[in-house]
Amino acid sequence: MALRLLYPAYFDVSLTRKEGRRVAKDKAVDHPDIARLARAIRALGLSPTQEDKKYPGRWYDASGRISVEYAGTKEDLLKAVAEKL
Repeated sequence: MALRLLYPAYFDVSLTRKEGRRVAKDKAVDHPDIARLARAIRALGLSPTQEDKKYPGRWYDASGRISVEYAGTKEDLLKAVAEKL
């Protein structure tokens, strides 16, 4: 299992891919926050850990991040979490 780091910016529909969104626009949501992200990860049966870190591309936005142990690829995890959001 590998430690995966997820930021709310990965799922923000208002951001472009260049600005940090990592999921398809139709799977992204408005104003994702760390609590909503943690709930979606728990719904997948995983144990998220919230961290007080900032997304490097948006350092001025104090949104936090989630770390989670996941055996698959980060892209698979992003898709699964996006479906739960």
